[in-house]
Amino acid sequence: MKDLRKRKCEACRAGAPMVTDEEIEKFKPAIPDWGILEIDGVKRLVRVFKFKNFIEALEFTNKVGTIAEEEGHHPSILTEWGKVTVSWWTHAIEGLHINDFIMASKTDALV
Repeated sequence: MKDLRKRKCEACRAGAPMVTDEEIEKFKPAIPDWGILEIDGVKRLVRVFKFKNFIEALEFTNKVGTIAEEEGHHPSILTEWGKVTVSWWTHAIEGLHINDFIMASKTDALV
């Protein structure tokens, strides 16, 4: 599934299917540094990126924001001194969709 970053996000509305456990197993090797965290019953892809300082962290945050706007799919981003935590999940379905794996892969390509 290394082609994830070449894919485009598809429009996702409430009721769209979440990825299955089998699909997660299929897509996860393409984004090995991402963990799956469940918060309030909602699975999310989460990764912490490390940087030398706040400026580099902020520059990365802005790059993530740019690809999010291009794809119309937006993460939760926590920018701190020397690190950025990015969380992808699909709000409309309160869980993981293929779009989240696509965007995690695109996020990895930024570093």
